[in-house]
This record gives sequence, C-alpha cells and structure tokens, in this order.
Amino acid sequence: MKRPVGAEKKRVKRSSGSSSTAARDSGSDAPPRKQAVKKDLFQLFAEKVRDHKGLESRWAVMEQARVEYFRGKDFVSFIKNHPECKEILEEDKDLDTEDIANVLLEKNLLVRCDRVTKTLRPGKKKLSTWPAHLEIFRDDQAFSETDAFFAWTFEKRHPLWQTLLSFFWPVLTLAICLFPVYPHRCKLIVLYSCAGILLMILSLLFVRAVAFGAMWILLGKRVWFFPNILAEEATLKELFRFWPKKDEEEPPKWTSRLFYTVVAVVVVMLLRRHAPDEAARARYQRRMSNIIDDVLEWSPKLALSGLMENQPPVNITEAANNSSDAAGPDHTEEADLVDETQGEEEAEDWTNSNIKI
Repeated sequence: MKRPVGAEKKRVKRSSGSSSTAARDSGSDAPPRKQAVKKDLFQLFAEKVRDHKGLESRWAVMEQARVEYFRGKDFVSFIKNHPECKEILEEDKDLDTEDIANVLLEKNLLVRCDRVTKTLRPGKKKLSTWPAHLEIFRDDQAFSETDAFFAWTFEKRHPLWQTLLSFFWPVLTLAICLFPVYPHRCKLIVLYSCAGILLMILSLLFVRAVAFGAMWILLGKRVWFFPNILAEEATLKELFRFWPKKDEEEPPKWTSRLFYTVVAVVVVMLLRRHAPDEAARARYQRRMSNIIDDVLEWSPKLALSGLMENQPPVNITEAANNSSDAAGPDHTEEADLVDETQGEEEAEDWTNSNIKI
C-alpha cells in the first residue's frame, strides 16, 4: 500500500525538527559545562596566587574570624610581574587584572574589605598600611586598586609539614608528661636546653627594649629591632626580620624625653641601692639548686622501693609508751586501778598459800 507523499514530508519535517531541538538542547547543555570548567580554573588560579610568595599579604580579624588579605595595588603589580600565573586560565588568560579580580569576587573566592578605624590616631600622620581589624565593604563588591583590601574566602590547603606537625604535637605533650621518668642525663639535656632558650629570648627582648629607649631618648627616633618578634599574625620569615620599619609617627617632645630620662636614672639608682648582697644571692642560689636537684634526682624506682628500705626500725616499747601518753589522763588512771587490783589479788593468793603450809 502506498503512503501519501504529504505524510512522508510531514514525517521528514517532524524528524528534522526533533533533531534540531535535540541539537539545541545539546547546545544549551554545553555552556554550563564550560562554566564549570571556568569555575575550576579560577579556583585553581586563586589557590596558585594565594600560595605564591610574590603576593604580599597579612592576617587580620574580620567579624570575629582571622582572614588573610592583600591590597588591590599589590594584586595589580603581582599580575604584572608574574604573567605566567594567568596561563592556568587557558581561554581567559587574556583578561585584564580588574576583570580577573571581578570574576573572583563573583565566584565568592574573594571579598572586598575595608578598615574599621578610618580616623587618624593621635600622633600619627596617616592611616595604618596594614590594618589589624577589617570589615566587609558594604557599598560595592568590585575591584579597586586605590585603598582597597581583599580577603580570601576559601580554606587554604595545608602543606605536608603542617600535617606532620599536627601528629607531632600529641607526641611532644606525652614526652613532656613523662619527663620525671627520664634518665638523669636526658633530664640535664632538657633542662639546660630549655633554660638556654628562655635566657636567649629574655635577653633579646631586654636588649631590644634598651636599644629602643636609648635611641628614643637620645635621638627622638622609634626604632624597634626585630619589629615582628611579638606579632601574632606574622609569618616565620617576617618574625625574624631584623631591620625595623620606617618611623611614620611624629617625633616626641623634648620635655617627655627629659622626663623619661629622669625616670630611667631613678629606677637604675633604686635597683643598684636595693640590690641583694652576696649572702642573700648565695642563699637563693642554694635554694634553687636544691629544688632543681630534687626534680632531677627523683625516679619512680626510688619512690617505690628506696623510700621503704631507708626507713629507720620502729621501737615497739617506745611506740607503746607514746601511745599511752597520747591516750590522756583518764586512760592512765584506769590502768593504775587495774594494776592495783591485780597486785592485791596476787598478795591474797600468796598469804593463803602460806597459811596452808
């Protein structure tokens, strides 16, 4: 049976329409995959930039959380000096620095921040370069190069040494708790090592304070050697940076410098006048040596067996006399009455035996 030509044409059109619809659907599915790839690429780009040493960053407190942030101008100079970091973006590697930063902001990999304190403190000429407290910028989450801060919002991948260190801390805690059972030589090594480190830290802080005070009084300059030695948010490299930062504050008045000079001289004279003499120093040294010796010479073997063996023998007679003395006068009177009664009974028995004889 022959089919009509019109039906064949309608079937061809319907099939072509369905194929075009399928192609359209497949074409509409392509962009999400492409966007997902782009999202992964920008995530990798953000992680690579954050781990790079060329981008200067700091740690601050933002809404009761510690965040790592950088300045907008530092990000621009970083991309300019390290264009190879953009190669990871593949098709988007030709984007401008501002466009890349805006994409990171849109994907919530970055958040724009602003300083909490926006007014100058007394005695300062300009605001802090790296504020310690930040807040989220409420106006517009867009990239800006001038006086803008941007904080990373994703968790940074921890390196291998930090993971190993996290397993090492419980072992160190257990080793500290087991210090009393160490051999004597190990105790000496631990004691002198810790004492040497503590003495070095205190000496460094003292010399640092003396140098600051001397230069502040004599030259009117605020010079802190090892400026980040007490900073909480500094990295290990910044912690041991020796050279101080440039003094941005106003020089102190000569009256305040003179006042603190007099105070320093008076304190030194009082300490010199009331310093302990040689005998007091020797007593204190002997007392501390005895305490240290008690800690070093203690051992569980001595605590379990040596103390029992070294106890003196107990005299039973003296113990009985001591117990009777401690009983009190009432107990002694009763004991005397019992002794007298026993004596009378023995005397009567002896008399009766003589009469019978």
